[in-house]
Amino acid sequence: MDVATRFGSNVHKARKRLGISQEELAVGASLHRTEIGLVERGERGVRLETAIKLAGALGVSLSELIDGIAWAPGYSERGHFNAAMAGDADDSEG
Repeated sequence: MDVATRFGSNVHKARKRLGISQEELAVGASLHRTEIGLVERGERGVRLETAIKLAGALGVSLSELIDGIAWAPGYSERGHFNAAMAGDADDSEG
């Protein structure tokens, strides 16, 4: 599962737990309602400012929205660079 997908899943879970619609979340976070759907589906990554707005509107910590997201540096060779998100190989969700 990639970063945007995991973040979106965490937003979706927090919104459902709160019992509000995507539109209500959008209003609370000062975002357009279509952006909430894009974020929850992992179709749009978010800037830090947007992540903070979402956390505030959901009444959760930012750490809750990034739960399960970790980064492990890749390796590099002359002329090449590769990086992978921690847990990519082990992640059976999604």
